[in-house]
Amino acid sequence: MKQALLVFVGGGFGSVARYVIGKWLNNLENSIPYGTLLSNVLGSLLIGIILGYLGKTGNMFQSQSLLLATGFCGGFTTFSAFAYENHLFLKNGDYFSFLSYSFGSLIIGILAVFFGLYISKLF
Repeated sequence: MKQALLVFVGGGFGSVARYVIGKWLNNLENSIPYGTLLSNVLGSLLIGIILGYLGKTGNMFQSQSLLLATGFCGGFTTFSAFAYENHLFLKNGDYFSFLSYSFGSLIIGILAVFFGLYISKLF
């Protein structure tokens, strides 16, 4: 239960941070949602710093990882987890998984949005 609470609290703060950045930078007149882009890139940077520091110092406490990496970065953006997982594939020399996961996530994710929009029109 403690682990779920840590993820919940971190995710709440991350989600609010993403919302604030989006309200500040996303503009429907622009073709690129800069707030979302910044959240994705910043979340990737943060998860790298957090997990890298916790792993480097040997102080990999599950509670810190759950609060900051899983919770905050997960609430801030799920892209951070995606980027870190791809880093692990590349670090381990697993280029097939890297390419499959990257292109699969991108293509299937976009197709899922289109499919969801299509389904929503049926109801």
